[in-house]
Amino acid sequence: MKYLALVYYDERIMNAMSQQEWDALNKECMACAENLSSKGHYITGSPLLPVNTATTVRVRNGKTHTTDGPFAETKEQLAGFYMLEAKDLNEAIALAEKIPPARYGSIEVRPARELVAQGNAAGGTGRD
Repeated sequence: MKYLALVYYDERIMNAMSQQEWDALNKECMACAENLSSKGHYITGSPLLPVNTATTVRVRNGKTHTTDGPFAETKEQLAGFYMLEAKDLNEAIALAEKIPPARYGSIEVRPARELVAQGNAAGGTGRD
């Protein structure tokens, strides 16, 4: 089953890191992805640029509205993601705890569902 591991941290903490600390964390993240991949758990992933580069898109009554920045102001910002393959939630959590930024923020683990034209797939409709 696929699980999305969303990486959140406070960008202010990351911006306060020295270049050496930042480079070490990035190398650690790359090694983590390589290790997960070698064991068949890593599907894809990517770090994200800071939230000040984000644009939120909404369509209401046929009109598109865009807003600079993320949807909501929060203490921690979405920083990236890992798409993981795991046998169950417990294994996905065990994999997520090895993602280095978990030490600075949090990793939200969510099962992914298949998008199907009709019916119910992979544990829910997303309408719960």
